[in-house]
Amino acid sequence: MGVDLIQANSTSDNFDPAASRMAENILYFARLLRSAGMPVGPDRVLDAVTAVKTIGIGIREDFYWCMFALFVNRADQRTLFDQAFHIFWRNPRIMDRLMSAMLPTVRVENEQDLEEMSRRLADAMKSGVTEQLKEQESDEIELDAAFTYSKREVLQKIDFEQMTAAELAEAKKAIKHLRLPIMDVPTRRFIRDNRGAQIDMRATLRASLRAGNAIPLKFKRPRRRHPTLVILCDISGSMNRYSRMFLHFMHAVTNDRDRVHTFVFATRLTNISRHLRHRDVDVALDNVADAVNDWAGGTRIGACLKEFNARWSRRVLGQAAITLIISDGLDRDEAAGLEGQMERLSKSTKRLIWLNPLLRYEGFEARAKGIKAMLPWVDDFRSSHNLASLVELGRVLSRD
Repeated sequence: MGVDLIQANSTSDNFDPAASRMAENILYFARLLRSAGMPVGPDRVLDAVTAVKTIGIGIREDFYWCMFALFVNRADQRTLFDQAFHIFWRNPRIMDRLMSAMLPTVRVENEQDLEEMSRRLADAMKSGVTEQLKEQESDEIELDAAFTYSKREVLQKIDFEQMTAAELAEAKKAIKHLRLPIMDVPTRRFIRDNRGAQIDMRATLRASLRAGNAIPLKFKRPRRRHPTLVILCDISGSMNRYSRMFLHFMHAVTNDRDRVHTFVFATRLTNISRHLRHRDVDVALDNVADAVNDWAGGTRIGACLKEFNARWSRRVLGQAAITLIISDGLDRDEAAGLEGQMERLSKSTKRLIWLNPLLRYEGFEARAKGIKAMLPWVDDFRSSHNLASLVELGRVLSRD
């Protein structure tokens, strides 16, 4: 490892961050993370300066995990933090032109570094926090009851993976107000209706006792309600960017209606329905991060569906339930037992819809074994890579 920004700030393990430029660099690093979308406040900056003063910076790995423990509080933030850390602390010239207080536009010396970063981090390195805050305040997305947008319709067609930090923030605001229409279906229960097609014998007998010789007929009709919605979301490494956005989508749906059951899976299946019922999306996602242990890992779709069919299908797949599977279909186990589990799931649910972000490619072909095993058993196979795909999903679910 060559001379980098960490070594440039200290020549020994015993140093005072306040007296050197390390405290200032930690502040700039925290602002970079915040502008990229991570919730980093002044309290964490002060804790970081204190922690670095305690442990020193003689070992780069210790410094990395110190910053990681203080700035990262969810598993989905790890990739962004890792990229920002290695870019920021490897090349001290990247932050030479930062304004001391307001962080204006950054001119990156090494353009090759930008190619290795995600668009969110690149946007944070190029644009100042002030410009992003103004853009977020001025460009607000309004949604109406018809599930359409009145401003910045172009945001609907941007891929979640290609969105900048500001666009992701706007997309999350839009998803928060989404209302997912689902058709009503008749149930086994009845409600009183004078225009109903069936006679309500109990109500008729009670009315005849009060009426004397007359027997007034009372009618009833089947009670209608929206069916149960079950969502199975893939949170493996290949789905990491999309699963973060779909967690916001599942939170909005869970708080919009009853009888919604949400599960996430990678190498194991986790029921997160209870965690997503919290009204605050940040608290809900923090609870999900604490409950899920296999975030951004491998994918065992067959094993996870087997667990769902064995433990949960009879509990949640009732009364014409609709099941959504959000996954790219890339199975680490090479689709071992996947076809049989998909067949069982398809026969247990009223409608099985598969949302696959790989469909965003025009030349998509079902070549992977997992995709071939799943595809014959789904009723609808649709893309799920942007806001427009969620709008289309609402139209699909509203059809009888």
